[in-house]
Amino acid sequence: MSDDEKVAKDLVETLRDGERGFAAAAEKLADSDHPAWATTLQRLSEQRASFRREIVALGHDYGDDVDAGGSAAAALHRGWISLKDAVTGDDAGSVLGAAVTGEDHAVSEYEKALEHDLSAGFREVVRSQHAAVLAAREEVKALQIAD
Repeated sequence: MSDDEKVAKDLVETLRDGERGFAAAAEKLADSDHPAWATTLQRLSEQRASFRREIVALGHDYGDDVDAGGSAAAALHRGWISLKDAVTGDDAGSVLGAAVTGEDHAVSEYEKALEHDLSAGFREVVRSQHAAVLAAREEVKALQIAD
């Protein structure tokens, strides 16, 4: 398996987790005192879906199926896992805290990806998405500060 394929599979899983995590957080906050936060989190969920589709399409261009699901063991280590506990309560701050934790994980995954020997085109996509993930993390942190 090439570095591109391995990294793409890992990022697709991370992006899928972020997409689902942001969507769950947005749903939880939609009827809260912070509906604008829900709008922001839903937008970030859609961003992750777009990033995932971009990577999957690149994989298909190279003949790789990078959209295959990950292992159950890997699921236990994903950054968004703490969101499950946060969304069962009513505390908007906890939901945002879980989102920041998820974003910390996503940033870490992108930084690990950039350590690999990636093809030039894929590296550029990963760099661009990494920058957007960093910006999203700061945006979610800003919401925490505003709370």
